[in-house]
Amino acid sequence: MFEKGNRGNTLHGILLITLFSFAAFYIAEIPFVKRLSFSPLIVGIILGMLYANSLRNRLPETWVPGIKFCTKQVLRAGIVLYGFRLTLAQVFAVGLPAIVVDAIVVGGTLLLGVWLGRLLKIDRDTALLTSTGSAICGAAAVLGAEPVVRCEGHKTAIAVSTVVVFGTISMFLYPVMYRSGLLDGLGDMGVAIYTGSTLHEVAHVAGAGNAMDPTDALGIAGTATITKMIRVMMLAPVLVIMGIVLSGRKRGAGGKLGKSKIAIPWFAFGFIGIICLNSLLQYLLGVDSVKEIPLNGAIEYLDTFMLTMAMTALGTDTSIDKFKQAGAKPFLLAALIYVWLVGGGYLLSRYLVPAMA
Repeated sequence: MFEKGNRGNTLHGILLITLFSFAAFYIAEIPFVKRLSFSPLIVGIILGMLYANSLRNRLPETWVPGIKFCTKQVLRAGIVLYGFRLTLAQVFAVGLPAIVVDAIVVGGTLLLGVWLGRLLKIDRDTALLTSTGSAICGAAAVLGAEPVVRCEGHKTAIAVSTVVVFGTISMFLYPVMYRSGLLDGLGDMGVAIYTGSTLHEVAHVAGAGNAMDPTDALGIAGTATITKMIRVMMLAPVLVIMGIVLSGRKRGAGGKLGKSKIAIPWFAFGFIGIICLNSLLQYLLGVDSVKEIPLNGAIEYLDTFMLTMAMTALGTDTSIDKFKQAGAKPFLLAALIYVWLVGGGYLLSRYLVPAMA
């Protein structure tokens, strides 16, 4: 990829994605876009898709390795750095109810999504990516699962699209349910855990939490965000298990049980290692928030930019024809999963949280 004769063309591809990513950051700061809680990652994939359906054919093929570099190496580095947003202290701050509800939601969503995917006759990769995005942390989870699943870029983009649609709906729906009294039976802690354990993106949780509890006087906004972060931490073990399961299936299909290697996503261990390092730094420095750790803000900005590059690069490989080929089934799958998240998450928060509090 970076051989002497091809180095310049590869760098051209990376530079193209970098310029698109800068544009995504700028657009994400526009007030209208901000109100929708569209992060630079989401804007990036939209820009990439617009490019794929307009000027993509004019891109020199020699630049493609640079774009692939962004969807692989840059992506994995971004997932590892994502760990700087989390600490083990966040787990203990909320306690056992949030951990248990998160674990049930994540496990249940993955199993349900895979089963529904088979029922709807959706290809395994799309079903698994869509389920992972809904189960854990939206686009970042889809990106994390992509190197493990090893699928085509347009399938990743389709999964991300479902997350954007239903996550955005939730961000407006949950405050409406809260204001109308539909969530009164949960209590403040239950509402917070319900929100954090079922909404797709971290941005969606923050938006809905702030809409319900703007000053965090009731503890809803803060607890919802921490519950969501605990869910994000589950990304690493899920990726490891996913790598082992998928490897086992491939061995069974090929009939070579002894020669096939288990595809362990090593970047997932890097993700866990960074969380532990961040926790140690927080303890040594005696600060209350990860944002108070020196350079943490700069690292988070760099990480967001790297993930935006990966999303944009994936978008450039996604044309309308590929969406037509996939059909409406992935969105039907996401809708059915969404019903489980809204309904099942409510029941878990209504009956399980009080019993464990």
